[in-house]
Amino acid sequence: MYQFTDDCRIGIPEIDHEHKKLYDLINQAYDLLSSEQTDFRLSMQIMLKRLKEYADTHFVHEEAYMKEIHDPELPSQKQEHAAFSHYISAFQIDRLDNTQVKAAFESLLEYLSRWLFRHILSSDALIGTFQSPFSFTKKYLTGIKLVDDEHKRLFEIIKNADEIIHAELLHDKYDEIVRILSELEDYTKEHFYDEELYMQKIEYPHLEAQHKAHSAFIDKISKINLEDVDEHQQDYLEHIVQFLLDWLTVHILHMDKKIGEFAAANGFIQTPDSPSEE
Repeated sequence: MYQFTDDCRIGIPEIDHEHKKLYDLINQAYDLLSSEQTDFRLSMQIMLKRLKEYADTHFVHEEAYMKEIHDPELPSQKQEHAAFSHYISAFQIDRLDNTQVKAAFESLLEYLSRWLFRHILSSDALIGTFQSPFSFTKKYLTGIKLVDDEHKRLFEIIKNADEIIHAELLHDKYDEIVRILSELEDYTKEHFYDEELYMQKIEYPHLEAQHKAHSAFIDKISKINLEDVDEHQQDYLEHIVQFLLDWLTVHILHMDKKIGEFAAANGFIQTPDSPSEE
């Protein structure tokens, strides 16, 4: 039996969940090897069909995620996934007797098990590691979809601000920076409202501390003034972006992720390994 241990978790809940499901299917196939079923050949073919179909579905999800984050390893991953699917599809047992069939299935399962383990540790574990500080990576996930989606948008707005600041052909950045900061302030207020409403709904015990942190951040954004900054505008703008990024990352990692932990512990959200999601 192959155990899905913490060593196999890459930190992306959806992908970890599907990896565990693949392990479960392989273990179910191993159970068939020791069974005394008279229709062993047919049962194993059905199990392998389920395994391949689920693996193909998982590969589609994983590749879509990598495409979304512009992961440069996507072409390599596609090749590895295709090789795995081809190996299962090429498996033939028509000319084998019952004894040979069992040995062939056992050999196939050993290959698939080793492949999956090596693939997770050597390839999947690198998903997202290339990303810049402005990328919304797996470490920021709270498990609360609304909150995670809005956090991702905040990262995008801050990244847009940084791109405007460093755009060499944009001579007067003032208007664009004012626009993006206004967008950030408006969206941040909307996000904080949604997040606090959610905390109220689940009776989160640290709502007051969250509200104070939110208010302080909004106050800081509202006091940003570009009118008196001319000579060192570039440095000032870079300082603003760095502050926004630092505050957001620290706040998510040290405060918002605890909302997700509380919500999961009290049954408001399901964990990736929840049986109901199987």
